[in-house]
Amino acid sequence: MTELNNVGQKLLDKLNSRNAVIAVVGLGYVGLPLAVEKAKAGYKVIGFDVQQERVDMVNNGVNYIGDIVNEELTEMVNSGKLSATIDYSKISEVDAVAICVPTPLDQYMQPDTSYVESSSREIAKYLHEGMLVVLESTTYPGTTEEIVKPFLEESGLKCGEDFFIAYSPERVDPGNKLYNTKNTPKVVGGITDNCTIIASAMYRNVLEGEVHEVSSPAVAEMEKIYENTFRHINIALANEMAVLCNRMGIDVWEVINAAATKPYGFMPFYPGPGLGGHCIPIDPFYLTWKAREFNYHTRLIELAGEINNAMPEYVVERMMKILNEDKKSLNGSNVLILGVAYKKDIDDVRESPVLEILKELDKAGANWKTVDPYVTEFRHCSVKAKTYQLTDDLLAEADIVLITTDHSDFVYSDIAQKAKVIFDTRNAMKNALEDIKGRYYKL
Repeated sequence: MTELNNVGQKLLDKLNSRNAVIAVVGLGYVGLPLAVEKAKAGYKVIGFDVQQERVDMVNNGVNYIGDIVNEELTEMVNSGKLSATIDYSKISEVDAVAICVPTPLDQYMQPDTSYVESSSREIAKYLHEGMLVVLESTTYPGTTEEIVKPFLEESGLKCGEDFFIAYSPERVDPGNKLYNTKNTPKVVGGITDNCTIIASAMYRNVLEGEVHEVSSPAVAEMEKIYENTFRHINIALANEMAVLCNRMGIDVWEVINAAATKPYGFMPFYPGPGLGGHCIPIDPFYLTWKAREFNYHTRLIELAGEINNAMPEYVVERMMKILNEDKKSLNGSNVLILGVAYKKDIDDVRESPVLEILKELDKAGANWKTVDPYVTEFRHCSVKAKTYQLTDDLLAEADIVLITTDHSDFVYSDIAQKAKVIFDTRNAMKNALEDIKGRYYKL
């Protein structure tokens, strides 16, 4: 272990004594839970966001993220431990900054690092000696050293001596009842050993999960991409198996459940109508883009992307065939879609496969309505679309009911008894099969 210089030791002492002021830039699904946990750990925390609405909600103790306990947010705000602002000049008052901004893909499926760049540029204006900056946004290997470090060193301060930079990928799984921000293990990689030591100390003071140190930001960045690519590829395999099993007249869900009885060498992944969320549909393409710089073509990752991206269209094609059995066309048929969120029991519609399914239904001329107990409205083709409450009338008027999200709030036994035709892409009806009165199809 290297010995910290005076600047680093002073910062480490402030972190360990909880006298440090910590900033969180970006108050979304990653940033706000992290800000709350840091405040609960005893730090004074200032949250930064470009959206005034979010800032006002935080300062009023109003929660807008499902994984946060409302009372904890209110308590931290009322105690003065947590506040929010759009004024980046207040960065000059903090000792540590966590960057938790979006890293989307552009229209050409290439990384859009503009949010990271703009955040780094703003922080650089107010960077001072003895500050720690940690990037948490998921991104390609090299971002921390190629983008964040140069912006910050434009201040004239030197990384590793005057201030410290690390990368620590967020690990947020919305709706997970077992693992959350506080108890999920954390990976930390600093640009220098001193950067790693200081960043790790901050996280150990905040989190219950293990803090695992790696040798560089690039390792930590690649680790995060690898996590999501692993899931991306295995979901693609499950989806391809679903398509094949349907043609062969085999129940893919029964196949997967049988395979899962093996206590070693197998981890179950399940098919669905397509990928959703901010991570799995996007992160692997950060790696495919970066790989081209090294004259390498990530064939397996890109093929998995093709399979997963084709699922919404496949779902609609299956619906056409199902309706044809009643001598009906999808054009003009009433389609009732149960679930808009990309996974069960959350309100997150980012990259939801339902959005692509709706586009395909529009092309086919179908009449559709959506039901989601967690989502009241969402954006579809640049306009707001509303969801409905599930009623007997909605079920009765539907020519086909499409289950795209297996929310626990749905009463599947009622759906089974009242729907004429059900197409279940999530195996949500598995415990209500005996109640089904109409025709039933699985992915």
